[in-house]
Amino acid sequence: MTGNLYRGQAGLPFSSALRVYEPLAAFPAEQQGALRAAGARSVSRAAVENAELLASLGRITRQGGDPFPTGATDLVRVLAAPANSAPPAGDGGTVTPGAGNADAGQQDNLLYCPSQLVLRAGLAANALMEGIHGPLAQLLIPEEQRDRHQERIDDVRAHAGLGRVHTRASTWGIPFSWFCLFQESDPTDVVESEGHIVTVRIRATIGEALERVRYAVAHLALAAPDLDMLEDLTQLTEWLELFHPESVVELDYGAVADKVYPDDSPMDVRLGIECLAEGDMTGAAAAYRRLASRWIPIRQLARAS
Repeated sequence: MTGNLYRGQAGLPFSSALRVYEPLAAFPAEQQGALRAAGARSVSRAAVENAELLASLGRITRQGGDPFPTGATDLVRVLAAPANSAPPAGDGGTVTPGAGNADAGQQDNLLYCPSQLVLRAGLAANALMEGIHGPLAQLLIPEEQRDRHQERIDDVRAHAGLGRVHTRASTWGIPFSWFCLFQESDPTDVVESEGHIVTVRIRATIGEALERVRYAVAHLALAAPDLDMLEDLTQLTEWLELFHPESVVELDYGAVADKVYPDDSPMDVRLGIECLAEGDMTGAAAAYRRLASRWIPIRQLARAS
């Protein structure tokens, strides 16, 4: 299954995701039944990724030109959390040494991350309309289709009552601000297939992630208040604060992992911030150069023909 996932991503833009998994109690009562059923099915992570990829490709070629998801087959990712509330183990891949993979018999609760494709597609369309490519987007996505999708969004909000989106996505690279949430010692899954790295997933408890991002915000606010990254980190903090305190945050590299892993970005971002806080501009510049040498070539692929 993981091989199918890798081959299915060939030729597509690199896409990475930052996800929050919450305990069942964090969701509205009317949604808990569907989430519990998803957990009971024990569908592998690779199967979920393949299903979501195939559905997205199907929307592109759908008759009538409507690219928006209907929500009829919205997927749920599930993590099993150990009883001691340590970060949960993933599935479907090779776990790096020290990742703390727990035996299934020791797992007594599940954490859930619904895909929420209807909401996320609406947010993405709005961002596209408001961006520099807005006029082109209006041609590609007619107003009638946008209005129809807004009805789906209203219906989802009315029935699910969700005021928070569990997934943030990024194409052609990972925002440096995301790396502030993780450290190299965090539980990490490396999923491999046919000599390639399909993805790398690194996880932290939401308490750890918030502590780290708040540290970064506090130091950058003093040392580099004009840095664009400070605004990104502030928004990231506000987003994480919406979730249950027993949640887990996951960074899913996606196919870009095959280009950059092993990756020292979490360490380089942390060292860069520490150097700025100490007034060590040379050290901060060195950390940035390491990040740039790793990620600028990836971002340049977005403009390659």
